[in-house]
Amino acid sequence: MTEEMMKATVITSASAEAVFDVLADPSTHQMIDGTGWVQGSLDGELLTDVGQIFRMAMYHDNHPDKDYEMANRVEVLDRPHAIAWQPGQGPHERGNLIGHTEIEFGGWIWRYDLEPAEQDQTAVTLTYDWSKVPPHQRDIEFPPFDRCHLETSLQHLCVLAEARG
Repeated sequence: MTEEMMKATVITSASAEAVFDVLADPSTHQMIDGTGWVQGSLDGELLTDVGQIFRMAMYHDNHPDKDYEMANRVEVLDRPHAIAWQPGQGPHERGNLIGHTEIEFGGWIWRYDLEPAEQDQTAVTLTYDWSKVPPHQRDIEFPPFDRCHLETSLQHLCVLAEARG
């Protein structure tokens, strides 16, 4: 792939506020994720501030430990228009993060943009951007999943947001 980002867009009947509420609640991220990698929120706190760190339990067959943790830093929080975070890991990847100074962020970003659409609908665009991943962290292939992952995740998000009303 020559471009260093992927995007997918879906239209939902849910309001931008309902979609944003689902995204700002890390306990829903496991249900949104289509890969099976996200296992759950480790902090149980809603996303409320840029710079906030939230930790997620993860699983991947190709990870040396299989089970691992990601610490995500909120990069954008513009209710109800946009939310984004950047994943990172500490030196031990197993919850031994002392403060936030030991977290190394990878340079890839998950971003959701919410815009009004026709007939009280919301257009949700999910962008996975790895353009700022430094060379020393490109030991995995980017993107580490197919584009259909974004589309599946958006469909899961729509179901959750529409159920909230």
